[in-house]
Amino acid sequence: MPAQSPAVEIEVDDKVVRVSNPDRVYFPESGATKLDLVEYYMAVGPGIVNALWERPCMLHRFPKGLAGPKVHQKRLPKGAPDWVETVELHFPRFDRTADELCVTGLASVVWAVQMSTVEFHPWNSRRADTEKPDEWRIDLDPGPEADYATVRRVAHVAHEVLDELGATGFPKTSGSKGLHVYVRIPPEHGFAQVRRAALAFAREVERRSADVTTTWWTKDRDPAAVFVDYNQNARDHTIAAAYSVRGLPDARVSTPLRWDEVDDADPRDLTIATVPQRFAELGDLHEAIDEHPFDIAPLLEWADRDDLPVEEG
Repeated sequence: MPAQSPAVEIEVDDKVVRVSNPDRVYFPESGATKLDLVEYYMAVGPGIVNALWERPCMLHRFPKGLAGPKVHQKRLPKGAPDWVETVELHFPRFDRTADELCVTGLASVVWAVQMSTVEFHPWNSRRADTEKPDEWRIDLDPGPEADYATVRRVAHVAHEVLDELGATGFPKTSGSKGLHVYVRIPPEHGFAQVRRAALAFAREVERRSADVTTTWWTKDRDPAAVFVDYNQNARDHTIAAAYSVRGLPDARVSTPLRWDEVDDADPRDLTIATVPQRFAELGDLHEAIDEHPFDIAPLLEWADRDDLPVEEG
């Protein structure tokens, strides 16, 4: 058995994080290591912190790298330094609570990577009131026979509807096969109402595009269509954050885009090897999202018009 590489200490702001097994290969396609992953998150630090700021965050951990098992971790891993902050969540179905990671600085992100986290999946609400989302998420999820060109076409239809509503959408690649668009909203409604508003929006996009489906059951969907997954706005549903690496062999990143990049940006080109330089040149393309809140009242009016249920699916 090869000897383990010695640990390294990483200075992050006023903290020091000890990274064990820095040479462990996490991404077999590129040979990228645990230390490469740490250095990636350091390079996009302001972006990943902005995406996670004060949100409950589920961690997707790969203790042995991608070649080993994947762990979906709600509770903060044991052994956290006292400066790593958390938020307590209640899960009514099981009548249990969990203290989840709550990022307020880059050191917490690096510590989570030390604990083998690859992907960060935050809630769409914040610690001040975890039951009131402040982020509406539009998830364009292609069916098995839908190509990326179809996803792009649907993204432009979604953009058109957002413009008509007066809402500012912030797009990003999913880091896999789809696209996400985030819209900041005032934290004034519960998850059920935000999800209902998201469904009303999805139905409007579906009316305008033959490439779109809002059919809930996978078996009933057109496999060549893009599902506008409104259910990503339900309580305890999370998707990869902006600047989160994905657990794929090529170390793809869920990367913010400008709208004028949607037609040309290839998700396969946006990896931990390329995104740091892009970030250095462009900065955080989601930095201004808090400056553009959108009141979902018009969407709730559409939901009433369409007689949509508060819960569906």
